[in-house]
Amino acid sequence: MALQTAASIETLAVSVYQTAAGLPFIQNGNKTVQTFITTTTTQHQAHLKAFNAAAVQSGGQPQNNPDPKYKAIVDQALPTIKTPADVVALALTLEDVAAQTYTANVSQVSDAQLRQLFASVAPVEAQHRSVLLAVQALLAANAANLVTIPVDPGKLPAVAGSVGIPDTFYPTKNASPISEGAEQ
Repeated sequence: MALQTAASIETLAVSVYQTAAGLPFIQNGNKTVQTFITTTTTQHQAHLKAFNAAAVQSGGQPQNNPDPKYKAIVDQALPTIKTPADVVALALTLEDVAAQTYTANVSQVSDAQLRQLFASVAPVEAQHRSVLLAVQALLAANAANLVTIPVDPGKLPAVAGSVGIPDTFYPTKNASPISEGAEQ
């Protein structure tokens, strides 16, 4: 069930990033953001594939349906998306639940290979969240022009350097239950 729930979160993340990539203000906007979306989508597709392969290898079924709890949140948010900041806010929700869920799953599964899988994917999702937090801070500071790679650190507002890693230890209080996205 943990693998199916993880796959359901990844399915939804892929869908959200693909939808975001098609938005005119993303397509015609910041090239760094476009690259982030493309790279992140590819990583989520790889995670989905890995979670489904592990589910099958463990005797279960693959899960290609989106997480029902977060799909409802996405369905509510999509019609209201008008700006890059709106996309960032939605992506942050998904990246955070993914990182929290996979961090929690490390201690909830008994198989060493599954623990390793969750432990290897969780920090990738946390990294996505860190990047999005920094982008969100730049957008809020009216500094979208500084969303670049490489970046000139001397031009960054102070907030951009302090928001990316807000937690010493990744929290799990909002982790999805193991069965949330599993096929019943």
